[in-house]
Amino acid sequence: MKMMYAMLLALSPAALYAIYAYRLRALLMIATGLISAVVAEVIFQKLAGRRITVTDGSAAITGVLLALAVSVSTPLYAIAVSAAFGIVAGKQLPGGFGKNLFNPALIGRLFYLFVFPDSILPWRQPADMSTPLLVEPVDMLTQATPLEILRETGGTATPVLDLFWGRVPGTIGEISSFALLIGAGFLVYKGYLRWRIPVSVFATILVLSLLAGQNPLFHFFAGSIMLGACFMATDPMTSPRFSKGQVIFGIGVGLIIMGMRWWGWQTPGVYEFTEGTTFAVLIMNIFVPLLNKRFRTAVRQ
Repeated sequence: MKMMYAMLLALSPAALYAIYAYRLRALLMIATGLISAVVAEVIFQKLAGRRITVTDGSAAITGVLLALAVSVSTPLYAIAVSAAFGIVAGKQLPGGFGKNLFNPALIGRLFYLFVFPDSILPWRQPADMSTPLLVEPVDMLTQATPLEILRETGGTATPVLDLFWGRVPGTIGEISSFALLIGAGFLVYKGYLRWRIPVSVFATILVLSLLAGQNPLFHFFAGSIMLGACFMATDPMTSPRFSKGQVIFGIGVGLIIMGMRWWGWQTPGVYEFTEGTTFAVLIMNIFVPLLNKRFRTAVRQ
C-alpha cells in the first residue's frame, strides 16, 4: 500500500505541471480518471461479492495514469468510460490486484485509442472553441506533431529543450519530461522503481537513434516514452520480478517503440499511430510469466 501511495506522490509533479499548463481542464480530467477508476472497482467488487480493496491505492493510480495519458480536450465521458474499462477488463476480470497480466491503465488507454480515435490529437481542434482549453506556456499546434515530422521527413526539428521543459503540446502528463523525471527519481530514492526497465528502454532507444543518425534526446522526451518507461512499464504487478528479465523486458519495449515510430501503421484520414508505447508495454506484458519462470533463480528486485 505504501508503494501505491508513493506512486501517486511521484505522479504529482507531472499532474501539477498539467494543471499549470491547462488549468481547470486538466484538474477535471485527472479527477474524472481517478474517481471513475475507484468507483468502477468498488461497484465491480460489490457485485462480485469480493472484499473492497480500493484503499490500497492501485485503482487511483490507474485512473490518474490514464488521465495523464490522454489529450487536453478529450471528453470527460471518454476518460470516465476508459478508466472504468481499464479497471474491469484489465484488473478485476483477471482476478484482481496482483493477478492481472496487463497494465490496467494501458488497457484503458488502448480502449480509448480505438473507441475515441477522434480525440487522439485534439490539441489541434478543441471541442469547445468558445472556452479556450490551452493557455501559455503550451499553445495549440497548427502544424505536424514532432513525431509526425520524424515520420515524414526523418528529421527531429522540434527543439529538445522545449520537449524537456514542457512547451510542446501532447497528452497532459507527458508534456514535461522534467516533471516526470522528478517523480521517477523519487521512486528510485524510495526503492520502489524497477530501474533496470527504464534504463534498458532508454539504452535501446539510444543505440537505435544513433544508428539511424537521429538525436536520442528527441526520442527520450518526445511522445509518451518517459511516462510509459518510468511509470507504466515498471508496474510491479505486470513487469518481470527478476533483474535479467527486467532488462530483456525493457529492451523489448524500446525496440517496439522505435519500430512503431519509424514504421507504425496509419489509417489515412482517420488517425496515425506514430507512438507505440502503449502497444510496446502491453505486448511485452505477455512475456512476463515466461521471463519470471526463466529467471526465477535471479536476485529478486
